[in-house]
Amino acid sequence: MAAVNDHPGELGGDDPVRLIAIRESALSVDEVFAALGDDAAGGVALFVGTVRNHDGGTDVDALGYSCHPSAESEMRRVAEKVVAEYPVRALAAVHRVGDLRVGDLAVVVGVSCPHRGEAFEACRKLIDDLKHEVPIWKHQKFSDGTEEWVGAC
Repeated sequence: MAAVNDHPGELGGDDPVRLIAIRESALSVDEVFAALGDDAAGGVALFVGTVRNHDGGTDVDALGYSCHPSAESEMRRVAEKVVAEYPVRALAAVHRVGDLRVGDLAVVVGVSCPHRGEAFEACRKLIDDLKHEVPIWKHQKFSDGTEEWVGAC
């Protein structure tokens, strides 16, 4: 829940949702971090999701993400919900689509808030809701020849 504070420097001004994107190109932690800058923020929390080389005990050979055309607007809806719940000064979220390799960045999200605890909580809420509510699908191809589609990130 958003904290009420009498200090004018903690009052939000512009839209705190600074960056929302779905991209086919490589993601940048630096870009997301730069979007989170705010003089009234004492805490910045980032989450970086990478492609791992296994899932469920099976080696992953290839992985691809695809999304519904509404995915970016759904990301904004999720972001606005987080902003309404926490004292977010700035928020950014980018997700990759297309074919990715092990080690590639799949998603980078972050928030800045007046205090670290709020930043951690808001960032966790952002990535969890993004994974459960935004129509992005992961297609994994395993070394044993099987394949699997995983809904919403």
